[in-house]
Amino acid sequence: MTIEIDGRQTYLIDKGEGEPLLYLHGFADVHGAVPGLQPFHEQLAQKRRLVAPAHPGCAESTGIADMDTVEDAVIHYVELADALGLREFALAGGCFGGWIAAELAVRYPERVRKLALIGATGLHVPGAPIADLFMLSLSKDGGSHEDVRRLLFADPDLPLARELFPDARAGMEEELLRYKALTFAGRIGWHPPYLYDRKLRGRLRRISCPTLVLWGEHDHMVPLAHAHAYAEGIPNARLHVLSGSGHSPHLEQPEEAARLLMEFLT
Repeated sequence: MTIEIDGRQTYLIDKGEGEPLLYLHGFADVHGAVPGLQPFHEQLAQKRRLVAPAHPGCAESTGIADMDTVEDAVIHYVELADALGLREFALAGGCFGGWIAAELAVRYPERVRKLALIGATGLHVPGAPIADLFMLSLSKDGGSHEDVRRLLFADPDLPLARELFPDARAGMEEELLRYKALTFAGRIGWHPPYLYDRKLRGRLRRISCPTLVLWGEHDHMVPLAHAHAYAEGIPNARLHVLSGSGHSPHLEQPEEAARLLMEFLT
């Protein structure tokens, strides 16, 4: 379905019944690399009303020209929640979607009942820089995407990793999804500071809801030090590290990631 907000068309998947869960996607994710819900999202939709919008400019959403900062994305999602009648809601996000989720919970703590961050960017952690997603997304050696697979997955040869980021050119729809997701991430996080807000870490104390920080043990894009920084900075947070996973634990271990998230939400 598509909803118009201030002239922007926002495409979203709205599936399931029960308490609402607003899910903000990342790069290796629905709307970022694949058009439809993956097993992780489907399991969430069995127990909750899952609302999964595509960021402005991603998938079939418009409005990328309105996005210059992460705050623009935050306001966009508050307006989307208003349009959907979601006064309070659970909120989850992965990768740069997790960054937006954290910023939203900092600015509007009264709106977020529970918060889940999965491999979220957004923080400046000295000595543990976020990897350069943009540079490594460029194919090399005749079209190899091994670098980006290694960035997003613990095992770059995982069948799913090769399916989503093949060395050969993917289908046009998948290629456009990746291009649009990179463009959106670039709009809110290309210029230094790179994919983070230097002030966010000091503001995490404003998040008042219970928070789950879910991270892959071998996250090569957002180092595990960022998980500890989030867990230490948010007053009511708990950290769970999935062994054997990389930056995409919700794709690498969908059943376990969904189980942990559903246990947290209930």
